[in-house]
Formats: sequence, structure tokens, C-alpha cells
Amino acid sequence: MKDDQPLVSVILCFYNEERFIEQAVQSVINQTNTSWELILVDDGSSDLSVSMAKKYADEYPDRIIYLEHEGHSNKGLSASRNAGIKISRGQFVAVIDADDVWLPGKLANQISLFENHPDASVILESSLYWYSWNDPKARDIPIPIGVAQDRVYYPPQLMVSLYPLGRGAAPCPSGIMIKKSVFDKSRFEESFSGIYQMYEDQGFLCKIYLREKVFVSSACNNQYRQRPSSLVSAVYETGKYGTVRKYYLDWFEKFLENEEIHHEDVNKLLRKAFLPYRHPILYQLTEQFPKKIKSKIAGVLVKLGVLHYPKK
Repeated sequence: MKDDQPLVSVILCFYNEERFIEQAVQSVINQTNTSWELILVDDGSSDLSVSMAKKYADEYPDRIIYLEHEGHSNKGLSASRNAGIKISRGQFVAVIDADDVWLPGKLANQISLFENHPDASVILESSLYWYSWNDPKARDIPIPIGVAQDRVYYPPQLMVSLYPLGRGAAPCPSGIMIKKSVFDKSRFEESFSGIYQMYEDQGFLCKIYLREKVFVSSACNNQYRQRPSSLVSAVYETGKYGTVRKYYLDWFEKFLENEEIHHEDVNKLLRKAFLPYRHPILYQLTEQFPKKIKSKIAGVLVKLGVLHYPKK
């Protein structure tokens, strides 16, 4: 490790990821910034990923730590991340999902951004939605954070602008770096387990958006693996997205109340998000019905030759 560089604690949580974990770990080892420690948190795995993680810890005893829950239990992603952060020693914390990959300059780029923007507590970057890992002919799609790039945002700007209340694309966990001091008041929400784990990063990020100064970077140094067996895909395919989203909205409403946080723009968007659950008829009349009318009008105009859809 370089003495002149701040230590970054990298948290990699895994549950039965024998197919991908080696790629993720190697992408950390291959970082151009070598001032890091890697904490591998085993969330009760029963496949070869356990021995793979232990092997890395044995090979890099001063750099890589293997950690598991008591009794090798499964506690969920948020609890695993919190466990890793609890024993971390770095000034900064970065997370990488066990099936994602970092480009070699990821840590160096984000440390440089912190040096240039010392008032920021969090760095968010774009992500490459990675399809070609499984199909070389597939097109990978870079997705920037859904706001203007390369600037600092103040609370609650990102809460209003980004998913799940706003329309802008949210960051992927593997693209985030955070000052360790942030975790003194903001932890990952351990109640987001099972299918609700789909929103565990949003449960954490909303605390960030409401409390911290955040730098949004145009850099893209992480590859977000797209696969049909992911939790997100499973939630959509089983028709449970509405249930998961409502769970988050209920939790967020209570969070705002308990923390006595009042932002009218945030409250307005939250009320709108609750419409399909609490006022379904009003939702149909004010949101769905106008969209259907606009779609039908557009279809008529296309047939009349007045409107033309752009060619793909």
C-alpha cells in the first residue's frame, strides 16, 4: 500500500456466487490505486464461493479479510454490508457486488474526485449495463446518473431528481464511494431482506440524498452485470414489483416522520408515488387515463401522416 494515499475499504458481500466472485475480486486486486483492503462477507453461502473467498484471504493476509455471520447464517445483503463496514479501517468505503467488475482506474478516479471536491461526502458514477459478458453480440449500455454530471448536489436535490421518486436513473452500488464518517449516522437498512432486498440500496441512498453533499461523476468505471437470474428480474417476472415498491414507500414515509425531515418537494413526490396504492381510482384518472388518450391520439396522427415515429 502507498503511505501517501488514503485507505479504501472495499466491501464485497456474496451468497452462492461461485460463478462470478473471482472476477469481482480480481478487479479489486487489479486497481491502479493500491491503497485498499478488501472485506469478503459471506452471507451463508453453500457453494464453492466460500472456499474461493477463503483462498484469497489466505493469499493476501494483509489485504483481504474473510468474514461470515455467526453460525454461517444468512442475514441478507444490508446486514452483510453493515458487518463489513463495522470492521473496516479505511477513510473511504466502496462496495462492489459479487457479480460486478471494476475497471482498473475506479478507485484512483474517485479518490481524485474527493481530493478535488473535499466538501462532498459521497461520489456516484455512471455504470455500464453489461450484457456482452454472456453474449458477445449484445450491446453494453452506459447509464449515467440521471442528473447533470460532474457537479456537487445538496440535500434534497437527488431525492427529488432520481429514482425511486424522481425520473432520473439511480446509481448502481458498485459505482459508489463514501467517506467512512457517513456511516456514523447512516447505515444500510437490514429490514430490506428477501424480495424487499431489491430496494435495500434505495433505503440507504435516500438517507444520503437527504443528509449529504454528493458529487455526481460522468466517469464509468464499473460493469453492472445483467442476468435473468438476478433478484430484480425475478421480482418483475413474478409480478411482485408493486409489493416491493410499496414496502419501500411505507418505510420511507415512516423514516421521514421519525427523523422529522420535511421537504415539500419530497413530500409531494411521495404522495404521488402512493397514488396507485392508496387512491387507485384517482391514479387511473390523473395518470393512466391521460397517457392512454395521448397514445391513441398519437396513433391517429401517425395514420393520417401528421406525426411520424423516429426510425430505430
